Amino acid sequence: MSGMKREMSSPTGGSHSSFSFSRTSSTNSIPTAAGCTSSASSAHNSEDEDSESSKVPSYKDRRREAHTVAEQKRRDAIKKGYDELQNIVPTCHQQDSLGSQKISKATVLQRSIDYMQFLSNQKKKQEEELESLRKEVMALKIMKANYEHIVKTHQSSPSHGQNQVSDEVKFQVFRNTMDSLFHSFNSSISVANFAELSACVFSWLEEYCKPQTLRELVLSVLHQANATVNNQ
Repeated sequence: MSGMKREMSSPTGGSHSSFSFSRTSSTNSIPTAAGCTSSASSAHNSEDEDSESSKVPSYKDRRREAHTVAEQKRRDAIKKGYDELQNIVPTCHQQDSLGSQKISKATVLQRSIDYMQFLSNQKKKQEEELESLRKEVMALKIMKANYEHIVKTHQSSPSHGQNQVSDEVKFQVFRNTMDSLFHSFNSSISVANFAELSACVFSWLEEYCKPQTLRELVLSVLHQANATVNNQ
């Protein structure tokens, strides 16, 4: 028993027991380190996957980006429209009253509206002038036709019975014809302004100076002159 105690308390035995404990502790620590390494590797892989997944845009991000692009296109289109208005409308080339280099969008719109109203008034005025010119052309055509008819009538009977009609009778026929035309002219004309006067003149020419109307008027005057000559 005492020998056993000595063996247990001997330095050799103590050293052996200490060595066995240390080896056991070292052996047990190897799996622990491997487990830590595996855990760190798994965590690193998870971080890589999270990083890769974060690089892929989500549906909301794509939708937000598409909305941003569409909004930018809309603003660019509006800006382009304002720039074109400034180039087209002459009054937009002028600077505003504040003397700034660039006029505001509200000013561009207002000047564009004013310019369109000006163009509309100009178009209406030109249409009225065109209608007036058409009436003038029609009146000239009527006068031309009348003169041609007179020439043809004179050529068909140049001098037969010419000496039988006195100058007084001729003048009477001319005066009665002109008096009748003047009465119709005076009752149809308004002299409020030049434009109205021109319109009335053309209307009178179209109504009273047509070949058929003039023919009827001259025949009526000739019948009156013939009756006057026969009564003398």
